[in-house]
Amino acid sequence: MAGRFRGFLPVVIDVETGGFNSARDALLEVAAVLLEIGPDENLRRAATHRYHVQPFTGSNIEQASLEVIGIDPHHPLRPAIPEKDALQRIFREIRHAVSATGCKRAILVGHNAFFDLSFINAAIARADVKRSPLHPFSCFDTATLAGVAFGQTVLSRALVAAGLEWDAASAHSAAYDAERTADLFCLICNQFKPIYDLTVRRLAALNIDLSQIEGAPPFEATPAE
Repeated sequence: MAGRFRGFLPVVIDVETGGFNSARDALLEVAAVLLEIGPDENLRRAATHRYHVQPFTGSNIEQASLEVIGIDPHHPLRPAIPEKDALQRIFREIRHAVSATGCKRAILVGHNAFFDLSFINAAIARADVKRSPLHPFSCFDTATLAGVAFGQTVLSRALVAAGLEWDAASAHSAAYDAERTADLFCLICNQFKPIYDLTVRRLAALNIDLSQIEGAPPFEATPAE
């Protein structure tokens, strides 16, 4: 895995929120799906970690968003935990995976990934989390990848076009959406594997080390825990 994405470990993350403004609107649920390379050398989904999140003090929650995601943030049986606790638990699992795979840092994979990353970064800032294992701005966006591979950018349509499962009744659960996004990302990466393998062989034949290319940014490793 360490050699596949320039030392980055892709981690699929989905958030359910009280709106579209990451600075103002509440983070209500977060899920992270870890990935691994199987015996057949294909990328596949591994463990899923999901937490309900307590709205931060003073946060805004749009009723229209709640109607879409189906969350009652104040339900007495909802097992919600503070933002910082949720982030620390997920980041702990990501750090373990980064270490186990020999990677240097994790990179967020999401469908319209900027949205998920913006809410994660806003929560990191509010909770004063010092050691995020995720790259702060780089990400893999499956809306873009699916548009290239299947001509579809909406998650449900991209999954159907790819021949994967989609259950509308289960949608807008962070865990379900993250797992479907993970399946889509893995399928696209696996279908593009011949191009990747050809690139590796071509660069080796030409004795080209891309890490020595002038202008390449220095690698940023995961901060120590």
